[in-house]
Amino acid sequence: MKKKLVNQTDFSFLARSVNESFARYAVASFCTQLDPTLDELSDLRTAVSEAVTNAIIHGYRGQSHGTVYITVKLFSDRSIIIRIRDKGCGIPDIRRAMTPLFTTDPDGERGGMGFSIMESFTDDLTVRSFIGKGTTVIMEKRLSN
Repeated sequence: MKKKLVNQTDFSFLARSVNESFARYAVASFCTQLDPTLDELSDLRTAVSEAVTNAIIHGYRGQSHGTVYITVKLFSDRSIIIRIRDKGCGIPDIRRAMTPLFTTDPDGERGGMGFSIMESFTDDLTVRSFIGKGTTVIMEKRLSN
């Protein structure tokens, strides 16, 4: 059975930490159309939170402005694809950045677990990045029947 797009939303917001909770709950609220379990919603909120935080903290590192872009697609097979994108500095070495405990935070306040958390709470994670052009994180979650 070929999966069919059921619904889609696109939105953006200023890359400010205060907007992370908005993104987390906006995505979760939109996904309720597929009637996920509470655990599945919690997984989605956590993964989105990590991706948005990475965009804000690392993507726009040291910049006073920036925008985070989110697209959420819901499919007939109960799968969800979430794309979170920034137009920030980009990631020079994606493989290294995805290594648990690796962080570029000079103050050591960040644990370097963002990508690991995203991977553990989704079924598929793809990261694309270009220096000076930004990073796109694509997460797929397949809901139970």
